[in-house]
Amino acid sequence: MDGRKDFLLPSPCGRVNLASNNHNQTMSEYFPNVPKIKYEGAGSDNPFAFHHYNPDEVIAGKTMRDHMRFGAAYWHCMRNGLGDPFGDGTAQMPWDNGEETLENALARVPVFFEFLDKIDIDYYCFHDRDISPEGESLSHTHEMFHKVVDELETYQNNSGKKLLWGTACLFGHPRYAHGASTSPSADVFAYGASQVKNAIDATHRLGGPGYTFWGGREGYGSLINTNMKREVDHLAAFLHMAVDYAKKIGYTGQFYIEPKPREPSTHQYDSDSAACLNFLREYGLLDHFKLNIETNHATLAGHTMEHELEVAMNAGALGSIDANRGDELLGWDTDQFPTNIYGTTNVMLRLLKMGGFTTGGLNFDAKRRRESHEPEDLFHAHIGGMDAFARGLKIAAKIIEDGKFDEFVKNRYSSYDSGVGSKIESGSASLESLDRYALEIAPPQLASGRQERLENLLNDYL
Repeated sequence: MDGRKDFLLPSPCGRVNLASNNHNQTMSEYFPNVPKIKYEGAGSDNPFAFHHYNPDEVIAGKTMRDHMRFGAAYWHCMRNGLGDPFGDGTAQMPWDNGEETLENALARVPVFFEFLDKIDIDYYCFHDRDISPEGESLSHTHEMFHKVVDELETYQNNSGKKLLWGTACLFGHPRYAHGASTSPSADVFAYGASQVKNAIDATHRLGGPGYTFWGGREGYGSLINTNMKREVDHLAAFLHMAVDYAKKIGYTGQFYIEPKPREPSTHQYDSDSAACLNFLREYGLLDHFKLNIETNHATLAGHTMEHELEVAMNAGALGSIDANRGDELLGWDTDQFPTNIYGTTNVMLRLLKMGGFTTGGLNFDAKRRRESHEPEDLFHAHIGGMDAFARGLKIAAKIIEDGKFDEFVKNRYSSYDSGVGSKIESGSASLESLDRYALEIAPPQLASGRQERLENLLNDYL
């Protein structure tokens, strides 16, 4: 999720006119060279068409649209200037005059909904600071934020598009340099709590079935100046406050934590799925949270995406997915669009076995490359990601239908289905009983794991 750092800069504190914006609510042509994207099949050479994603095609009992629940990231589509540490932004965004004003924030809303309509994506995600700027005071900031939420609500009602999840940006502004809920400053903690309270209000109002916490600064640069126990206790207290507030206002959406290692801190308390789950268990929060897992974050944690998904699934805590990929040659968050069919197949295999999303979806937390700076490139990027997941879904469904992998794995662990293995799993075995058993049997002979054979089989499906 941290690709937002390109644009999430502190806003000027100049006064903003809060007068109602009377722009036309009808769809205008902000992307005049782009038609509405439709499915044309693998034989089409139209770059503005889906070649594999057919939203109405039924796979494994559900339409592709229902399986995927694709979401678009407001921060990357509308706000990402495509800058990097070595160069200024290159993105052409004719809908944005560069001013951190309410008027400019409101002007972006119809552009985004035209994009959602033309790309045929049903959901979107936002940060509070993606959609509206900082004001001259905290109350002014909240006032502008809810003015933009008014506009989002109107466009949702008119278009049928939906919010997948909302969140608060507690990492971009310099006040959060030491964290938000883990800041050594109680005033910063309170300021972050105020942002989260208003972001939950907005998510509830917009019907978002989820709310995400991404602790981009919730960690440390050095232990030499850090009280880790106190910081983690504060993080847990912050999340318990959010749970209590959601109950108070009747918000029943799912809370997510998004694991992320390293960048920007030396260590982040939400470093991977296992660390997040351990934290949630330790502080009595596991019943209230699931995980929003990102492919690029898995890579940076030194894991595969399928590993992170398996860890979450085994705990009954896989909630939603940020769909992107990283570059294994680079040690930072590149947030590239997912085009690797192996990757999308592995994701969809696990989603199918889990039974699919309930509140979550596949949110494209991905940005165009800095060289792909024209507005049309937004469409090419999303088309590629949606087609890649469509192919992954079809392959995954076929793999599950054939059952060859499942049968192999089942047989590999069959010694635990009866005899001494079943006693081990049921808890009725002891060290003494296993000692007696081992003394009576011949030395065990291992069967091959057949990794290469199964890799060849996977290649056959692809």
